[in-house]
Amino acid sequence: MTKRVLLHVGTPKTGTSYLQDVLFRNKSVLADHDILYPAERFDDQFLAALDLMRLPWGGLETEAVGAWDRLAAQVRAWPGTAIISHEILATASRSQVGRALESLGHRDGVEIHLVLSVRDLVRQIPAEWQENVKHLRTISYARFLEEIQDPQRESRIATWFWGVQEVPDILDRWGHDLPPERVHLVTVPAPGGPSALLWQRFARALDLEGLDLDLEAERANPSLGVPETALLRRINQAVNRDLDPPDYRPLVRELLAHQTLSRRTDSPRLALPPTVHPWAQDLAAAWAGEIKDRGYDVVGDLADLVGAPPAQAWEDPDHPREKQVAGAALDAISALLLENARLRHVEERLAGELHEAHRALERAYLRPTYRFREKTVRRLQASRPGRGMLKAYRVVRGRSSRSA
Repeated sequence: MTKRVLLHVGTPKTGTSYLQDVLFRNKSVLADHDILYPAERFDDQFLAALDLMRLPWGGLETEAVGAWDRLAAQVRAWPGTAIISHEILATASRSQVGRALESLGHRDGVEIHLVLSVRDLVRQIPAEWQENVKHLRTISYARFLEEIQDPQRESRIATWFWGVQEVPDILDRWGHDLPPERVHLVTVPAPGGPSALLWQRFARALDLEGLDLDLEAERANPSLGVPETALLRRINQAVNRDLDPPDYRPLVRELLAHQTLSRRTDSPRLALPPTVHPWAQDLAAAWAGEIKDRGYDVVGDLADLVGAPPAQAWEDPDHPREKQVAGAALDAISALLLENARLRHVEERLAGELHEAHRALERAYLRPTYRFREKTVRRLQASRPGRGMLKAYRVVRGRSSRSA
């Protein structure tokens, strides 16, 4: 049975994609040190999280059925340490948390540690709006801010946002049955710090310090600037009714957003409006005080939760500079043209290969031996004894096909 489980449950936009990429690519190295990262493919733990919480997710929830129980079984069978990581686990209810902990062996003596990575609301709020846009939504930034500031929190946007971002509540749900020394809070460093600092904090919280791991990122969830996000929102407004989600993901989110528009790093960055900034900082400061009082293990600095001062110049993504949007649109069109040209070349190559296959098949049909076999089979099929002989022949050959 597993001796220890390190359960990283979010929050989104705190370097989680990078962390999971490192863990997945270094599975064999981790296993050599008695550490299990249970995943046969990169999204296995995402599917397990969907299954645990019965979350609808563009049809993927049907693929996820049974995934959590399979993951939990792997973890229980492992004799060392196991690591589970996915950010959408942050929104799990108390009953779902109870099921997760029990299935991982909490009641049977397994040492479970909770790891929560957190970032200041000054950066998290615009990042969450951008994630909404990258997932087909067309909500304006102003409306998004209005909904998450509504004390009732009744909208779908607000329910999801606070479910994955309200740090004390997440710690209540996931950590209520764990001693505070087994609850580890990893703070995302303030902007401008050393690039390796966040990984160093993750490594400390997950007890990975000293391991020789490949830390080069192959997967990431890069951010967009103001005009790029505004362009993506306009694309959503134009194509959502006609473009199916399975096509949207590779074409819009991956090709346009992640591979093309994210490279435009000179654009103004998304930020909080000056009118919202004090509210976000006051709330985060209150969270930091509450976390300190609870006695959790903080990896980093709670001051990181408060966030930076307001930007000197704020750009409204609902009213971007059109020249900048046009520049982003040109880059998007160029990427689509190049991708279309690539696909045309692939199509032409496949068409040529198919043509050659047809010609080879036609040549096989014209061979005397083939014509003789075809004529013999037709004769045998015309009589009951012949059909019996064909059946016996196929059994001897071990063939299930109806063809000769």
